[in-house]
Amino acid sequence: MARLTVPPEVPVVGEPGDSEERVENGHRGRWPDRLRQRPWLVVLAIALVAGLVALLALRDPDPPPLTQRDVDARVSVGLEAQAEEEARAPAEATLAFATIQPSLVLITTRGANSEGEFGGTGAGVIVNATGAILTALHVVEDADSITVAYTDGTRSPATIASADPDNDIAALEPETLPETVVPAVLGGGVQIGTPVYAVGHPLGLPGSLSAGVVSALDRDVRVDGGRRLRNLIQIDAAVNPGNSGGPLLNANGQVVGIVTGLANPNDESLFVGIGFAVPIATAGGTAGGPPR
Repeated sequence: MARLTVPPEVPVVGEPGDSEERVENGHRGRWPDRLRQRPWLVVLAIALVAGLVALLALRDPDPPPLTQRDVDARVSVGLEAQAEEEARAPAEATLAFATIQPSLVLITTRGANSEGEFGGTGAGVIVNATGAILTALHVVEDADSITVAYTDGTRSPATIASADPDNDIAALEPETLPETVVPAVLGGGVQIGTPVYAVGHPLGLPGSLSAGVVSALDRDVRVDGGRRLRNLIQIDAAVNPGNSGGPLLNANGQVVGIVTGLANPNDESLFVGIGFAVPIATAGGTAGGPPR
C-alpha cells in the first residue's frame, strides 16, 4: 500500500513585508553600531575638523592695497633715515684736513738785510718718502736759517735743496725727519668750480683750513721782485701771510697746488678775496717728482 508523504508546514512568521522592514531596520542601525564599537573614529573626525578650522584661522589674510599715503609715508621715513646718516658723517673738509695733517709742515725763518733782522712764517708739505718738503720760494729764499716743525712735534733745521724761481717753488731738505714720514698724495688737475681747501698757518695761527672753489685757471700775475708767475690756479678760499707754501687740497685731501700769494690791489698783504696757487703738475718737479 502506497504511503502518502505530507509536506511540512511552513511556519508563519508574520505579515507580508515584515522581512523587508527588518532588512531596512537592520541597514539603518549598522553605522551607529560601528561608531559605538569604535569611539576613536569619532575622536579622529573631530580632530580633523578642528585642525582644518585652525589652519583657516591662522592663514594670513590678503594684504590691503597699497595707497599713495602709504608710499609717501615710506619715502618720508627713508629720507629721514638718509638725512640722519649724512648728518652723522664727517664733512668733506674735515676728511681732507685729516688726510693732509700728518704731511703739513710749519716753516719759520730768520735772516738779516740792510733794514735789519727779520723773521717769517710759512707752510710746506711733505711730498715723498725721503721727507722732501715743497713750499713757496719767497718764504725761504732770503733766510739765513730755516726751521721746520712737524705735526708730531719734531723740529729740524732745513736747507733749500732745489728751487724754481719762475714758478716760486722750492724743495727743502730737513736734517731730521719725524718718527713717521707721511707723504701727501698728489692729485691731478682741477676745473673751475671745483671745491678746494687751503691749509697753512695764516697770521701765525697754525693748522688752519679755509674753504672755497677754483674761480679761474691759467692766471698770470706779477709778484714782488718784478717776476711774473704764469698758469696759476685762482681761488676764493681765504689765504693770508703764513698760508704761502701750504698745500691746496681737493675734496679727497690730495694736493692739487702750492699756495703762492694773494691779490693785493691796495698794496695790502691781507686777503681781499682772491688767492693763487701753483698747480702741482708744475710744482712737483722741483722735489724731483715727475710732472703730473
